[in-house]
Amino acid sequence: MKHGKKYNESAKLIETGKLYDVDEAVAVAVKTGTAKFDETVEIHVRLGVDSRHADQQVRGAVVLPNGTGKTVRTLVFAKGDKADAAKEAGSDFVGAEELVTKIQNENWLDFDVVIATPDMMGVVGRLGKFLGPRGLMPTPKAGTVTPDVAKAVTEAKAGKIEYRLDKTNIIHCPIGKVSFGAEKLQENFDALMSAIIKAKPAATKGQYIKSCVIATTMGPGVKLNVAKFGA
Repeated sequence: MKHGKKYNESAKLIETGKLYDVDEAVAVAVKTGTAKFDETVEIHVRLGVDSRHADQQVRGAVVLPNGTGKTVRTLVFAKGDKADAAKEAGSDFVGAEELVTKIQNENWLDFDVVIATPDMMGVVGRLGKFLGPRGLMPTPKAGTVTPDVAKAVTEAKAGKIEYRLDKTNIIHCPIGKVSFGAEKLQENFDALMSAIIKAKPAATKGQYIKSCVIATTMGPGVKLNVAKFGA
């Protein structure tokens, strides 16, 4: 794969074969973010689990202390007092069956997080083929199926992110923007990694965190020394 000049220049900042400590890795990643836009910084964590087994699933949510740097649009399925609470909390869209129809008929997907009260899940379930493939289906584990929709909206707006394994047993998650600087990015990294380590399934055998890479949207990956995580 041929890379552009900026990518190749950034790659020179990374020592070949070196496994970096977190603070160093974040600092190097920030230096590689040289695009004309504010690049997102992501981490990619490979786990020593098998996602095909239900007892080895790793999934959850965590509020990043410094947010994601992204404006999050929330959609809440609720009725009555709960709908009013969601509106007061600042949700972008609040409704019930009429929003289900809008999504089904218009393929409307102008939102980033979907939250629902438990009694609305029978209705929301009809949207599986629209929301499921995009990772937008509300779940109790991620805190997006909850009677306290106001709290869920506030947390989503504050920078709550969901982490989950893909089919190759890797978690891909944003930890902020290059403009945050190394210190804030490391605080976000620490919060996310702590959550992933706490979510270690009891059925896991051997090394839990196999590898971890930090990279900006357009930049090369910086490999971390995962031995430091002790998991």
